[in-house]
Amino acid sequence: MTEQDIDRTGTGTPAAGPSTGLRWGILGPAGVAKSFTADLRRHGFDVRAVASRSAETAAAFAAEFDIPNVHVGYEALAADPEVDVIYIATPHPFHAEQAVLALDAGKHVLIEKPFTLNAAEAQAVVALAAERGLVVLEAMWTRFLPHMVRLRELLADGVIGQPRSLVADHTQLLSDDPEHRMNNLELGGGALLDLGVYPVSFASSVFGTPTTIQATAALRDTGADMQVATLFGYAGGQVANTLSASNTVGPNRAAIVGTDGWIEFERVWYTATTFRVFGTDGEVVETYRSEVDGRGMHFQAWELERLASEGRLSGDIMPLAETVAIMETLDEVRRQIGVRYPGE
Repeated sequence: MTEQDIDRTGTGTPAAGPSTGLRWGILGPAGVAKSFTADLRRHGFDVRAVASRSAETAAAFAAEFDIPNVHVGYEALAADPEVDVIYIATPHPFHAEQAVLALDAGKHVLIEKPFTLNAAEAQAVVALAAERGLVVLEAMWTRFLPHMVRLRELLADGVIGQPRSLVADHTQLLSDDPEHRMNNLELGGGALLDLGVYPVSFASSVFGTPTTIQATAALRDTGADMQVATLFGYAGGQVANTLSASNTVGPNRAAIVGTDGWIEFERVWYTATTFRVFGTDGEVVETYRSEVDGRGMHFQAWELERLASEGRLSGDIMPLAETVAIMETLDEVRRQIGVRYPGE
């Protein structure tokens, strides 16, 4: 490549802008909901209500984030006339039923990943949202971060030629308590749906839906997966390799290799971070540094509000058809590694 080495810093996305004034309700005030709500507050969103099954938990969350409406039970949140959109942050076996509750009440919905427990549930939620004329969006917040916006631009411009392979991992050292949510099949436990969904979704964003899937895993005594490796093949001959684990901490890096160069992400690749673009000679073509105010979870909220304001039910960054296709991929991986959830 002959391009001059460029050092860029990104702080926003094309979809980013002031809130349109939709009023948000938080369903399930757990850890991820705190990060999300903190970003909403930091960036001027109207967080109007919170709901939990525990009055104490709901009240404490409301006090922390200065939320006026406090509900015990999710039906009360869905019925709140001061709420326009509901963010669902409960364990994934409950996502589908709670999304249906919100949609039937006329609310837009942002659902934490994984979108649902399986593809059949995802298809049902998407169909209901279309029937109701409401926005439902998967909260794959990584997609909306500045460095991922820049990545899509570079790939579209052919800076590394044709992308041919991808590697990405998401590994954390989490609790080995059999009752912990990550290890409990009743709560959708397993590294794949909680952690592996990130690299699987990343591969989907670059190459689309795989035509071949190979998976292997190590399971806990509870039957939940604690390590999962996948190898995906695509119609154009591309390949992608992903690793997820809840029992080890790894580099949490990612790379995309193309015919005219490659892109390497620093850790932690799925958060606001830095990547470098290399030519085939190994010289750095561009260094991109992503800087955000907070964690960056507000970008997905901006996207939902933008879609709602434009009367669109699905966007280009995290399309609903792709959300369902990713759940189908995760279903196949689970079939191969022998993980099945109660009631499936």
